[in-house]
Amino acid sequence: MNTLLWVLAGLVAYSALALFLQTRGVLPDSVQIQGPITTVHTKRGRAFLNWLATPRRFWRAWSNVGVGVALVVMVGTFLLLLVQGVTILRNPPQPTVVNQPRNFLVIPGLNDFLPASVAPEILFGLLVGLVIHEGGHGLLCRVENIDIESMGLVFLTILPVGAFVEPDEESQREADRGGKTRMFAAGVTNNFAITIVAFVLLFGPVIGAIGVAPGVAIEDSYRGSPAAAAGIGAGDRITAVGGESVGSEADLDAALLDAADRDVAVTVDDGSGPREVSVSRSLIIAGSIGGNPANLTADPEGEPIRVTAVNGTPVDTRADFRAATADRTFARIDTSEGERVIPVGAYVARVIADRPLDDGGATAGEPLIVTQVGDARITSEADLDRELSRLGAGDTVDVRAWVDGEFETYRVDLEADDDGEGAFLGVSLFPGTSGLVLTDFGVQSYPAGTYLELLGGDGGSGAGSLTGAVAESPLGLVYVALILPLAEVVLGIPNFPGFTSAVTNFYEVGGPLSAIGGGTYVLANLLFWTAWINLQLGLFNCIPGYPLDGGRILRTGTEAVVSRLPVDRPYALVRTITTSVGLAMLASLLVLIFGPTLLGG
Repeated sequence: MNTLLWVLAGLVAYSALALFLQTRGVLPDSVQIQGPITTVHTKRGRAFLNWLATPRRFWRAWSNVGVGVALVVMVGTFLLLLVQGVTILRNPPQPTVVNQPRNFLVIPGLNDFLPASVAPEILFGLLVGLVIHEGGHGLLCRVENIDIESMGLVFLTILPVGAFVEPDEESQREADRGGKTRMFAAGVTNNFAITIVAFVLLFGPVIGAIGVAPGVAIEDSYRGSPAAAAGIGAGDRITAVGGESVGSEADLDAALLDAADRDVAVTVDDGSGPREVSVSRSLIIAGSIGGNPANLTADPEGEPIRVTAVNGTPVDTRADFRAATADRTFARIDTSEGERVIPVGAYVARVIADRPLDDGGATAGEPLIVTQVGDARITSEADLDRELSRLGAGDTVDVRAWVDGEFETYRVDLEADDDGEGAFLGVSLFPGTSGLVLTDFGVQSYPAGTYLELLGGDGGSGAGSLTGAVAESPLGLVYVALILPLAEVVLGIPNFPGFTSAVTNFYEVGGPLSAIGGGTYVLANLLFWTAWINLQLGLFNCIPGYPLDGGRILRTGTEAVVSRLPVDRPYALVRTITTSVGLAMLASLLVLIFGPTLLGG
């Protein structure tokens, strides 16, 4: 909220200063001020457009393709916005960070999904998108013999937020309907073309030159954890534990479980070279889920809850905890928040409907704690994952679980896991033990390999289960462009900021682009954000509502259809149709932006 107030104060101050300069005649006639909006007009460039428009048949053919694409996208956006609006009105969702009005503004730093760290790349992509979009309108104006009054850029204070081409009104009225439609569609056609070109370059030579650096990428360490005390934190890579190399989070987890001593030697690389640190481990609760049987709430921003003993036996590591609970279904744990008695197992946050455990008799949608699968004792989510990876589709096992204060046993026919390398039980798991994230180390890994594979690269052992067919599908480019900046909401992993300085230690550059080294990351960021911004501009402008391009195309298209109908007042019918569709789109957008806050809060 404070940031928003500072932004509003800045807009007011700029508006007052600009108005003062304009009234004093300091600003040239080409600069016009309307509050915080500044437009710069020029007549230059018209000769260049006249020359560029020479191959008229080519540009008309190009724009005809664009008209077809725009019509398909218009229909899709109309249906999507209408369905979303009706859904929100019928069943208002709880407001999330996605629904915050500031996140509909393309302002890095203010928008939660557009980090300030890549503001130059985002602004570059925005400027390219605006110039290409309006340049397309200007080019087709000349192709269709529509005169241009002026061209220019639109600034929100000093930030470029738009571009414009002012066609001569009389010349535009005299143009034929097909020519105007092609002119209106030219902007979004160019945006989609830039999106394709940028992603082809990104997914091809650029991402192909980037690989995942050896080790486990660390996003951060928990406050008060052993790793934090040893100086391990954001941007580090853990490459070895006890002299043994680790290449994935599973390797790190196994190495720490196998380490017999409380103190372990860890090799860390922060980008300046490897260093060895000694970590003195102690058992902490770094996270928790509501409703856990210990009734403990861990605060990731505060001091961790410490676990000192299990059933009266002192414990320092997860291996100690595992040994103390291996033959006990219940455990009495001594914590810094007091003593608790809990059933020890893997916490299932939700049983998935119509999947193996539900079919075996468990209640869909409800939580439970799995304590045994077949003959294998389960003390944590990691134990359950390991046991399921050993089993396969078609195996039948008995699953013992703590449900509503008593034990139940389910006979379950397992399905194949998504990656085909194990069995699927049909549950959503919470990491750790009994709804508690127990760790004797205390780091949060960064999914470097997952991001790289989603971008079409080789994620190696660092890639997660979110990749696979996604990156190889025909719609993979669009999918990646839409979700990666929203990854925390959509995929449950941190939002992808691009290859910023905070994460470049997790990657390495090879092949022909190794000559430019770190410049490869800058190039990747420019291509990614240029593609993302241009895709958003193209989709938004295809919304069938005035004054967007989609609204103008809707009008010319409706005029073409109505002109063939036996009606007495065709212009009134055109106005009724276009106004109704436009108002429906405006209402849907308002409900989409403000509905969850006003109706669901």
